[in-house]
Amino acid sequence: MDKTLDHLVIKVENLSKFYGNFEAVKNISFEVKKGEVFGLIGPDGAGKTSVIQILAGVASLSSGEAFINGLRVSKETEKIKEIIGYMPQGLGVNLYDNLTVEENINFFKALRLIPQHLFKKNRELLLEITKLSPFLKRPVKTLSGGMRQKLALVCTLLHLPDILLLDEPTTGVDPISRQDFWKIIYNLVKEREITVLLTTSYMDEAERCHKIALMHEGKILLEDYPEKVSNLEEVFIERIGGKRWEEKRLKTPLFGGVEESLVICKEVSKFFGNFIAVDKVNLEVKKGEILGLLGPNGAGKTTLIKMMCGLLEPSEGKIYVYRYEVHRERAKIWEIIGYMSQKFSLYRDLTVAENIKLYAGLYKVKNFNPKELIELLELEEFENRWVKDLPFGIRQRVALACALLHNPKVVFLDEPTSGVDPVARKIFWEIIYEISRKKGITVIVSTHYMDEAENCDRIAFMNRGKIIALGTPEEIKKNSEKISGFLIEIKTSEYKKAFDLLLPNFTEISVYGKRIFVRTFNLKDTENQIKTLFDTYKLPLEEVRNIPVPLQEAFVDFIKRSEKDVF
Repeated sequence: MDKTLDHLVIKVENLSKFYGNFEAVKNISFEVKKGEVFGLIGPDGAGKTSVIQILAGVASLSSGEAFINGLRVSKETEKIKEIIGYMPQGLGVNLYDNLTVEENINFFKALRLIPQHLFKKNRELLLEITKLSPFLKRPVKTLSGGMRQKLALVCTLLHLPDILLLDEPTTGVDPISRQDFWKIIYNLVKEREITVLLTTSYMDEAERCHKIALMHEGKILLEDYPEKVSNLEEVFIERIGGKRWEEKRLKTPLFGGVEESLVICKEVSKFFGNFIAVDKVNLEVKKGEILGLLGPNGAGKTTLIKMMCGLLEPSEGKIYVYRYEVHRERAKIWEIIGYMSQKFSLYRDLTVAENIKLYAGLYKVKNFNPKELIELLELEEFENRWVKDLPFGIRQRVALACALLHNPKVVFLDEPTSGVDPVARKIFWEIIYEISRKKGITVIVSTHYMDEAENCDRIAFMNRGKIIALGTPEEIKKNSEKISGFLIEIKTSEYKKAFDLLLPNFTEISVYGKRIFVRTFNLKDTENQIKTLFDTYKLPLEEVRNIPVPLQEAFVDFIKRSEKDVF
């Protein structure tokens, strides 16, 4: 193990936090060593944010203690604030929207009282690794979610702290920006030996951490190294008493084996002034099929869905849903589709039952009997609860119930599980599978979660308004190998030294926690080259093997190739 990791930087001992009578954090303990990326992983309401806020000095602890670089959090808050960088939850919530990128950076310089010579040096370094230099004059309110988070990170790091506390830094950020964000983190850890404690509800991000702690209802259920846990989501669900997820999708054919196309897009485009939001999209979706739309923020996914629903009129091309041309026969279309938007569409001051009854009236549902639907979505115990008091995952199931009331033939779901915890997402996707396979409902869903895309029959990658890849998840991953080569996984206890050794020899290389990934078109020669390098420099090599390309890597490959085609 690297010597740098022998030094403790964060120590939490029997920590608890009460808000009135509610215990948000329940007697937890953990340690973080210098140079580690430590992840607190878990759903909304697990207590992760409370822990981060206590360590950052913006919330007080109720009992127990925490130490940062030997300083007692409860007594030496001001000293601690000098050596940490804290980034709160939300897309750039610590930024000022009406200021430019440069003005925000200058504001944080003044706030931190950073000397000019140090500010200039740090500013240049951070702008280089975040690639924000071309956008210095741009107002923050015009930035994408990913760029906002990069700028928030720059402002957090201006004084180059020893310890970085990041609360849900990638929630709501598209997969490409998430990958860029992690590259920045690894760069800082490698070059500056910065220690990082972060929270996230993305289970795939746990693999990128050196060590993780799974949290639920204020408790730590598991603390371990990610590579020692075979399937984090399954372990997490089992630890909280949930049922094991069954991979049913590949075993069951489409509803009745029908091949009828229910949704057809022909050369569909949408212009907003000179901006092309959707560009000549051709697409067919079968009866009972689950189609996933994936792409960076601003790729055109939501615009395409709104056109298919009849909420926006195409600038060019035609869309057909169940043989009706959408913009000519909207009234008929709205009778046979269900739509669940990104923004919460329920009435918060009504109960679950009242919301469902209201939507039944709006859809003019005859002989209204919601019992079967409420049972399908497992909402029986919530019928008489106010929507505003429900967990977010339950609210989303209520919104889905309202979209399904009139037995639609096609359901459009626009990022339905964004911000929903892993357990709630699994339940949501079981429901999607049920309505697809048992009821023959066609489902078109946009998402940023790669594990959700794996549950789709086919996925369409979008970028700059175009569909740049279309196929089953397996077809997409196989095509990725044709673009960037096979994927080799390298495991070593000296992963930092190994990465520095391999970097000059391979153009496609990345780090996931303590594992190194290399892309190559020649498996045997590359594996031999890696083994020779490790032998020559006497570095321990635990394993080197070819593994399937993850969908995340495939997504990045297709986006990069599409960008090259543009430029």
